[in-house]
Amino acid sequence: MKTKTQDLQKLTVSEKKINSLLAKKKIKPGDSSKLLNAKERDIFNKILANKLAESKGEELDKLLEQLSEVLPNEVKNQLWENNHYSITHSMSKLIEEYGKMPTKNQIANDTGLSRQTIHKHLSNYAEHPLYAEQVKQFKFMADRVLAKVIKQAAQGDMKAARLYFEVMGNLGNEGRLNSTIKTQNNYIQINQTKLSQETIKNLSPEQLNQIEAVLRSVSNVIA
Repeated sequence: MKTKTQDLQKLTVSEKKINSLLAKKKIKPGDSSKLLNAKERDIFNKILANKLAESKGEELDKLLEQLSEVLPNEVKNQLWENNHYSITHSMSKLIEEYGKMPTKNQIANDTGLSRQTIHKHLSNYAEHPLYAEQVKQFKFMADRVLAKVIKQAAQGDMKAARLYFEVMGNLGNEGRLNSTIKTQNNYIQINQTKLSQETIKNLSPEQLNQIEAVLRSVSNVIA
């Protein structure tokens, strides 16, 4: 039976150096350049990349803690984005499957992330710079979505019209809108005139153009 000493004797000098570096509780900047040559650093980096790809749960947490001072910000950001997507996707899937908010243990089992990582992410995600960037992306698309809503409203879709005026009212212009236009579940009221979907179907092209002009004018005032 082989002993650990015999196994170690068979390792090359490079393997021993790499293993000694991997055995450190925390790898610090400059450790690899001091101990390893260029070829050995390439091997070491490939080993770390494989470990990051294959590790899960608490094992991944320990590895990230070990590498916390040497991982580039780009890699840390990529890991955060991957975690955010995995947790969001898992929560959406589990809510649809069970009809309730999943526990952290359920999310952990589904994603392969540790419960500690999930708790930390859910507690702090809103403070992360990458989350602020995602919010900006959603806001960037708001004008395009609203343009589609008002287009549907001008074509007689009462739900789209109601949504449009509610959204614009929530942006701080509710007082100006309500003095001229009111919305209900199934009709729009402009001053004292109520317009249902059935009424709009019976309007002439000229009357429809007038209504569309009103919607556009309100949109211009709000903008």
